[in-house]
Amino acid sequence: MKTILVVANETLGGAALFQAVRDKVEDAGGDARVVVCVPRNRPKHGNIIYDDFVFDAAKVRIDLARRFLRAAGINAIGEVGDPDPYSATMDAVLEHHPDHVIISTYPATSSGWLRRDLIERVEDAVDVPVDHVVVDVDSEGLPFQVTLVVANRTASADALLERLKQKGEGQEHVYIVVVPQEGGTGTDAARARARMAQLVDRLIAEGLLAAGMIADPDPYTAVMNAAQLFRIDDIVISTLPATRSGWLRTDLIERVKRATGKPVEHVEVQERTAA
Repeated sequence: MKTILVVANETLGGAALFQAVRDKVEDAGGDARVVVCVPRNRPKHGNIIYDDFVFDAAKVRIDLARRFLRAAGINAIGEVGDPDPYSATMDAVLEHHPDHVIISTYPATSSGWLRRDLIERVEDAVDVPVDHVVVDVDSEGLPFQVTLVVANRTASADALLERLKQKGEGQEHVYIVVVPQEGGTGTDAARARARMAQLVDRLIAEGLLAAGMIADPDPYTAVMNAAQLFRIDDIVISTLPATRSGWLRTDLIERVKRATGKPVEHVEVQERTAA
C-alpha cells in the first residue's frame, strides 16, 4: 500500500486539493492511504492562548478531511503537526515514510508558507515526489456550506439538533461545533469536551459531516478565534432563555453579527430541555 502525505491548513477543504488526492489514489490503483498533516495555528483573540483550542482547531480540519475522504472510499488518517510547516512536514515524513507528498497553500501573493520557501525546502530534504497544489479559497470558495455552532449547556438539546438537521437538508454541509469552557480548570475543559463530543456524535449519527473543539471561556472570543481559523458561511448560537443566559446579558448575538458580518441564528433552549 502506498502512502500519500498531505500537508495543509486553511486550504484543506479546497476542491483542487481533494481532486489532487483522488488522482494520486487512482494512480495507485486505489491501494493507498492518505495521511493528513495539519500544522497548528495560533489564534489572534483573547489574553490567554489555550493549548486545547490550538490543538483542537487543527484536529477539526483533520477530522473533517478524514470523514470526507472516507466517504469517497479513501483510507485516511491524520495528525496535528508542529506550528512550523517545514518541521511538521519532516516529522510526518519520518513517521509515515510516504511515497508521495502533496503540499497545499494559498496563492503566492497571500501564502506565508511560500514566502518561507516551504516547497523547495521539502523537495531538497526528501527523496520522493512533492506536488504543490494552490487553492485560492477567497475566489473559489469551498465545495460545501460551513456552519459554526456555538453552545455549552444547551449542546445536548433536541431543539438545537433538529435545527441543525434542517439546515443540512438538500446541500453539502459541514458543522464546526465550538463549546467554550466555563472556566480555566481541567474539570471545566473536560466538561466542555464531553458536551462537544456528544453533539458531534449526534450530528454524525444523523449522517451529517461534523467535528468540534473546546474554546476560550469567553464566548465572543471563542467565536472570533473560530471565525479567524475557519472559513464559515453562517453561525448558530444556542443559549438558555434571556432570564438565565449570561451570553445574552452580554449581547453576544448582536456583537457577533457586527464583528463577523455573517448571518447569525439564535436557538433558545429551555433550561429543563438543556439539562
